[in-house]
Amino acid sequence: MIDIRDNLYILNTATTTYAFRVMETGHLEHLYYGSKIDIIDEDALVEKHKFQPGNSIAYDEAHPEFTLEDMCLEMSGYGKGDIREPFVELVAADGSSTTDFVFEKATKLQGKVALETLPSSYDAKGEVETLQVVLKDRGNGYTLCLNYYVFVDTDVIARDAKFINTSDEPVRLKRLMSTQLDLNKAGLVITSFHGGWVKEMRKVDTVLKAGKFVNSSYTGTTSNRSNSFIMVSDESTSAEHGDCYGFHLIYSGNHYEAVEVNAYDKTRIVTGINPTGFEFLLKPGDEFEAPEAVMTFSKDGHDGMSRHMHDFINEHIVRGDWKDKERPILLNSWEASYFDISEHSLVKLAKVGKKVGVELFVMDDGWFGERKDDKRALGDWTPNNKKLPGGVAGLCRKINNLGLDFGIWIEPEMVNVDSELYRAHPEWSVDIPGKDHSEGRNQRLLDFANPEVVDYIAQAMINVLSSANISYVKWDMNRIFSDYYSKYLPAERQGEMAHRYMMGVYKLADILTSKFPHILFEGCASGGNRFDLGMLCYFPQIWGSDNTDAISRLAIQDGYSYGYPLNTVTAHVSSCPNHQTLRNTPLATRFAVASFGVLGYETNLCDLDKEELNEIKAQIELYKKYRKTWQFGDFYRVEYGNHVMWNVVSKDKKQAIGILAQKEVMPNEMYACFKAKGLDPDMKYHFTNLKAGYNVKLFGDLINTVAPFHIKQDSLMQNAVAKFVKMPGETEDYICTGGLIMNEGVRLHQSFVGTGYDENVRFFPDYSARLYFMDAVME
Repeated sequence: MIDIRDNLYILNTATTTYAFRVMETGHLEHLYYGSKIDIIDEDALVEKHKFQPGNSIAYDEAHPEFTLEDMCLEMSGYGKGDIREPFVELVAADGSSTTDFVFEKATKLQGKVALETLPSSYDAKGEVETLQVVLKDRGNGYTLCLNYYVFVDTDVIARDAKFINTSDEPVRLKRLMSTQLDLNKAGLVITSFHGGWVKEMRKVDTVLKAGKFVNSSYTGTTSNRSNSFIMVSDESTSAEHGDCYGFHLIYSGNHYEAVEVNAYDKTRIVTGINPTGFEFLLKPGDEFEAPEAVMTFSKDGHDGMSRHMHDFINEHIVRGDWKDKERPILLNSWEASYFDISEHSLVKLAKVGKKVGVELFVMDDGWFGERKDDKRALGDWTPNNKKLPGGVAGLCRKINNLGLDFGIWIEPEMVNVDSELYRAHPEWSVDIPGKDHSEGRNQRLLDFANPEVVDYIAQAMINVLSSANISYVKWDMNRIFSDYYSKYLPAERQGEMAHRYMMGVYKLADILTSKFPHILFEGCASGGNRFDLGMLCYFPQIWGSDNTDAISRLAIQDGYSYGYPLNTVTAHVSSCPNHQTLRNTPLATRFAVASFGVLGYETNLCDLDKEELNEIKAQIELYKKYRKTWQFGDFYRVEYGNHVMWNVVSKDKKQAIGILAQKEVMPNEMYACFKAKGLDPDMKYHFTNLKAGYNVKLFGDLINTVAPFHIKQDSLMQNAVAKFVKMPGETEDYICTGGLIMNEGVRLHQSFVGTGYDENVRFFPDYSARLYFMDAVME
């Protein structure tokens, strides 16, 4: 917990220690963040200086022995010798920009207070301790409050900052970071996650020995280009061993993570709101809150860091009625219908969904106004009576009468120029008056920096959600920002627009989730364009990507898993050829990959044959059986490459599910061994796979090597044989200790390599996957 010893502050979690002290100058020197240690004599950690290095700035005449540029600090600004990435930047009324924040007081508090203007983590049990440190700027009298929150149970230290203009003049705040961590070493590996639409969360490692690395977004969202989650680790760190730091930001707008190595081989890490385009005018007495930042450390490599983050998100970010509830299996209408929906077609689709075991039917885009494509009607949130003669309520009743819950799609932040709302209120859109506007997806942003706009949309959404027995909402946001401008704000406050917009989004999310606590809200932004802890404070799950291709999803879901738990990432089984890649993957593979997330289906079930529907029905029954473990168990990455191995383990370690997926067949490579992590090494497990048979068509004309007569491909004869004959699949059935499965692994039946096939050979062509089940043997 928090230990205060004069000018020394020690923050302990279950396995980590974070320490800093107040220097003689009043600045905060960062001393340590790493594995838990007992600090007896703080001087052992204090950096020693006797003579200032050349070509540097001494802080003052009384301390000529050092420069702030060569110190590890808790926060810093420009003007007093530290030329690294600043924590705070501003322009004072006289035009100067020097800041000099020094210690005034510190207070230890029990519990955690929520931020006033932004979402933040929470402490339901009252076990978190808070350290409030107040700094004062010597030159202008500004106040800076640094808050530290100690989450012992999940090994997390969270931080935020508040700037208060306690001077007599206005000030322009140009930057206020949320956290700063200075480390006395260089050559660290920065792991960041990049991509774009339908290619989110691609893991990239960068070794930084000198200079600066920046991971940021200027899209108005967290963005699919660069997620705000990053890791920093030693070059020797692996999945299970070595030092690893993880950083999250509880924010959904433009973010900024910078890592810089200076001339003294010190590494500085800052995270917060992107300072590009940001400026807040603060009059005397005004305050500004920076978002909360989350840090964790593990000596057990990337996996250990991930488990800390997963537990923290599940316990201290996700909240409300759905926090610990198993999430329903849904059927979404989008890829089955796109905009071409009607009450009749939706009910028909839902009926088939009910037969295969789906629990929730979701009507996606196309149900409102004159919405027949993406060029019109956004903002007109009244049902299209031609498509839905009974309105949303009438359709909902029919869906409920089938025994299904009903969900709906909305995009409340957007407006089309071709809409009644835009024609009535063109001043509510984000564009620059008198200048051409650059649109995205044929739509414009509504100005959520304007409270009147937020209030109007809030009432429109309340009207929709109150009109029927709605159990689920998919909240979409299908474009990024352009032409940043708010007609509501004066010219001198346009730098506030992006952040005020985000505050408006949070206000609307808070209004709707508070008024409809029973509704399961799912976030979406063209897939993963706004996947972050800020949205997870309101929406317990987020659509990970518009790409439903199973092979693409292996990389996407693997990337998310480093910073986010499985139950926050939704994944759907869709049609093949896939609508994003035109790739054909087996239905079993699509299910296996999607099951490592919150499972849903997004395909026209009405067009599937009986065999495919029976397979989906069996998949859903299986998922329901293991759903608690899949959604709330501990996730482990075992291997990622041409072969992908993951597994998830129940909290009591009595149940585990694993996946082995293959992207491409390698010739004459028949051997495979399945390993898992996180099992009880002494517990006995029944290790099994699913018994399966395979269509003879998948073997082409090889079938003629065993058939008593010649069978031509794509002939009536082949179709007839395929109806009644299945090629047998392999069976894995063993009793193993957890130690064996983790350390040596289960050696699987050989795969087909062209020299023979029977029930002891694994049929494993391109894009294949197997699920393996490990159930404790109770003696």
